[in-house]
Formats: sequence, C-alpha cells, structure tokens
Amino acid sequence: MNADRPMPCFRADLHIHSRYSRATSPRLSPTLLAAWAAIKGLAVLGTGDFTHPLWRKELAEVLVPDEASGLYRLRDQASLAAALAELPLPGPPKAGAAAPLFLLQGEISSIYKRGGKTRRVHNLVFMPHLEAAEAFCRRLDATGNLAADGRPILGLDSRDLLEMVLETHPAAFLVPAHIWTPWFSLFGSKSGFDSLEECFGDLAPAVFALETGLSSDPAMNRLWSRLDSCRLISNSDAHSGENLGREANVFAGTISYRGMLEALKDPSVRGETRFLGTLEFYPEEGKYHLDGHRACNVRLSPQETRALDGRCPVCGEPVTVGVLNRVLELADRSEPVYAAGPEALAGRGFLSLVPLAELLSEILGPAPKSRKVMESYAGAVARFGSELSILQDWEPAELARFLPPLGEAVDRVRRGEVLREGGYDGAYGRVTVFDEQERREIRRFAGLSGRGPRGPVRGLSLLDGSEGGPAKRPAPSLPAPPSPAGSEPAV
Repeated sequence: MNADRPMPCFRADLHIHSRYSRATSPRLSPTLLAAWAAIKGLAVLGTGDFTHPLWRKELAEVLVPDEASGLYRLRDQASLAAALAELPLPGPPKAGAAAPLFLLQGEISSIYKRGGKTRRVHNLVFMPHLEAAEAFCRRLDATGNLAADGRPILGLDSRDLLEMVLETHPAAFLVPAHIWTPWFSLFGSKSGFDSLEECFGDLAPAVFALETGLSSDPAMNRLWSRLDSCRLISNSDAHSGENLGREANVFAGTISYRGMLEALKDPSVRGETRFLGTLEFYPEEGKYHLDGHRACNVRLSPQETRALDGRCPVCGEPVTVGVLNRVLELADRSEPVYAAGPEALAGRGFLSLVPLAELLSEILGPAPKSRKVMESYAGAVARFGSELSILQDWEPAELARFLPPLGEAVDRVRRGEVLREGGYDGAYGRVTVFDEQERREIRRFAGLSGRGPRGPVRGLSLLDGSEGGPAKRPAPSLPAPPSPAGSEPAV
C-alpha cells in the first residue's frame, strides 16, 4: 500500500439488537437493518444477538460470506431496494444506496456474585464466522437459556465468558459494553468493578477495547490513565433501525474483519485498516449522564450529590449515581490525555454529533418522527447520500443550499456550540443548537441571527466544570466534503 495515498474512510456500528431482544422493533430483519444502515451511511453493521438460535438461523439463511472482507453480505442484494421502499420515509428511497457488510456480534448480560457483591455486567462478543458462533453457542447454552432473549441473561462470570470467547477462535474477541452505565456495566456505580483487572483477572490483558456508551465520551474516559491501553469504541446499541449510527466508529483503509480487529488491537501497527476514532452523542444527551431521582424530578451534579450524601432531597431515597460522577470518582487526571495520532478523527479521536432528525425538528418545529421532519430528512439523504455524511462531511454552505438553517446547525454542532440539558436516572437529556428566540425567527422565515446559542446551559460541561453559558468543545478539524453526493471522505 502506498503510504502517501489517502485511505478511504468507512463507518461501522458494531452493537445493535434484533427483534428477539426486549424492547425492540418487531419488524427488524437483516434486510431492513441493511436498508437503514445504507440511509445512515454505515459500511459495516453488527448483526446483533447471534446467540439467539432463531436469529442465528435467519442470519445463516439471509447472509452469505463475503470472501474479500471476511464479513457477511446479503444473499439477495436486490432485496435492499424493496427494504428501502418499506422504510417510513416519504418519497422514493435513494436508488444508489449501498448495502452494508455484517459482522457477527452479540451482547451477553452476566449477573453473578464476586467479592461479596452482585455484579451485573454487559459484554459484547464478536465472532469471525457462523461456524465459530455455533461452536461458541453450544458451550454457552450449558450456562443458561439462549432462546429466552436476544441478549441472554446468564449467571456467568465475565472472566469465564472471556475465557470461553478466547478458546472458541483466535479471531474472536470481547468488548465490555457501555462501561459506565450505572446498573449493567463494567464500571457502573451500582454493581460494577473499579478496574479491568478486578473484573477479568489474569485475562484482563486480552481486553483491548471498551465501549464508552451514550452517556460518556472519550474526553471523559481519558481522564483515567488506567484506560490508556484500550481503544475506545462507540456504537448505537440500537433497538430499532431509526437509531442505527447514533454513535459509530470510523476506520480508514480496507474493509475487513481481520483489518478492523488488528486496528483495534494495536493501532501502532500500520496495516491495511486503521482506527481513526468515533462519532459520538453529546454525552449529556445520554440517559445516565448526571445523577438524580426521576420519580421526584430531581437532577443533580456530582457535587450536589455529595453534599446531599447521595440522597434525594425530596423523598430521601438514594439517587442513581450517573456516569459523570462515577468517572470523576475513578479519574486521576484533571484534563483528558489523548494518544491519538495525526490521522485521528478531529485531531483527538472523536467528533460529537446530533442526530439529523433532531436538528430538523428544531428547525421545522414538529417532533423528530413527524411526517414533516421525515420528508425533509428523506430529501436531505437523497441529495447528500446519507445522514452521517451530512453530519460529518459536507460543507455547511452546501447544506444551507438545501435548507438554510441546516448549514448553520451542523456547523455549530461540529464546533460544540450547543445547549445541553443532562440526562439522569433513565431520562434522556436534551441537546439543542438554537435558543428560543432564534427558533421563533427561523419559523417566521426571518433567517438566522448569526449568533451562537444564548442563555443558561442546564447540565454540566466536563471541560469547564460549570453551569451557564453554552458549553463549548474545541473546534474539530473536519475532512473536506466529498465532491459527488454520497461518496465517502478520504484521509
């Protein structure tokens, strides 16, 4: 490979769910997931739930090995067009949308006793092919009922699960899922551990990547030096097609199972594929960013929680300690330290985005899933190629030709000029771009004021530790837009 030649980028969402998991869309099928992935701009998609026997059978029927990549593709490529036509998007689908490749992925909920405590940890498991997945599931089936849920609940220690994964195939690997979520995660405040070593013991060195989850981002995770040896990945954890790609990973180079695995294992090895970083939710939008007690409508900062001795000021019950509080409890730095190299996304390995439907809802007025917003969404995707291409690649001036406020909205999101209201105790937070006056001006067709967001920011900024004024992050260095609509950037 010519080292001077730019490597094409691709996006991968490696943690999703099937219709066999709880609280998922009953319409989910591999083909429908592929259609949504094409709309979102994802080149690689986790299959979700390969441990469920019926879903695994369906995957074997609908997918075939892609010899060039070591991944899987739709057996009937023509079925994508039919699936695109079924999406709840007004107007015709984009005819040139490309089907993604699939990577075998599942999530396992482990509930077990360790160190005198009940531990609840979710882990992602990845397999290189269906034969390995079958062998793994034969062993796993002895520990619990895999048919009960797409994300099975097993009394299996995380360390023993990891050992089982490693013994199944040399290219199989495990990634702890949404590592800070209070109730079910590696470092969760309710039932987690205080280190990788405490959870995985002698096998901890085999864990080379961690999933940050919606309520944290790399800036938060890089406050703790003990995570420096791990790559940080982000995925949607989607339970519906619409939520695919709300977080994703960005790679450069050849799309292959082996390439992605090696890039995550050791980024210093300049192979055919390189890991550039992640596309992130603003963490304040996640359901567990701040502390609080939703039943009493109480949202608290970590400092307020400590002052209240962890109790709700309304009812006196313990509050749910959120992700930010837990990160700060284990952190040993006051500022994040990034190991990202010159190729890293936005210079630090991540870029924070707001879903396109949310931006259009803010501009147009109706809810993100309303017909008016979906009409605009479909038109934007048809013109620019995919949702993530709009949010990540295209110049604001080009977007403004489609809808003038959209260019300004995307530009502000990329610069971190957003208003944030932190989520807590299972309630999603809210991130907005325009203040109320600007929204009124937009809807009266009076145009943008040209100012950034104004007014108080409810919630916390990790970077300045304060409330008030819009919380801003350093402006990212963005790739140039693709010249033809829908093509991917090069780095």
